[in-house]
Amino acid sequence: MIDSVAVLGVAAIALGMVLTPGPNMLYLVSRSITQGRAAGLVSLAGVALGFLCYLAAAALGISAVFSAVPQAYTALKLAGACYLGWLAWQALRPGGSAPFAPSRVLPRDSSARLFLMGLTTNLLNPKIAVMYLALIPQFVHPGAGPVWLQSLLLGSVQIVVALTVNTLIVCVAGTVATFLSGRPAWLRAQKFVMGSVLGGLAVHLVLDRTRPAVV
Repeated sequence: MIDSVAVLGVAAIALGMVLTPGPNMLYLVSRSITQGRAAGLVSLAGVALGFLCYLAAAALGISAVFSAVPQAYTALKLAGACYLGWLAWQALRPGGSAPFAPSRVLPRDSSARLFLMGLTTNLLNPKIAVMYLALIPQFVHPGAGPVWLQSLLLGSVQIVVALTVNTLIVCVAGTVATFLSGRPAWLRAQKFVMGSVLGGLAVHLVLDRTRPAVV
């Protein structure tokens, strides 16, 4: 069965990913600020369903495809590294936006639309695809038990971390935005930390030489 090192490794990566700006964070923060916490939580429910879709795909053995076609796995990692590098540049460049400083007011949407938009945002989020198809498989070891079960358990760790942090973000988004609006130094620090984490993940993907584990 999976060991504590794998669990802690996935938890650390999941924490770093959820704390960096990306489609999920930007969507949840914008909805929470403009339409309230309830709207943010409904949107988060859609995001959670998206996580479960990725988890099911991972458990069903998508990594086996990449083991059979290693070039595709390498291409995915490089594409993911480029995407994470681009996000890092967006955060670090002069004039780059911060997630808790939305630049426009969004229209109010129904609960159904909020849920579907949260689901769609997560399913089309390259950062989550990289997490499940390129990062989590690195902590799966065939000798530790069934690969599908390891993928299921490690993916569940990611979901718990992501949903816990995102729930906190939804609940405090309005307060944080108000706090940062008059403190440009804090906004710059937020952008620097997030950009550095994203850049580090991009470098890790480029330098990694492991292959996805299969049954």
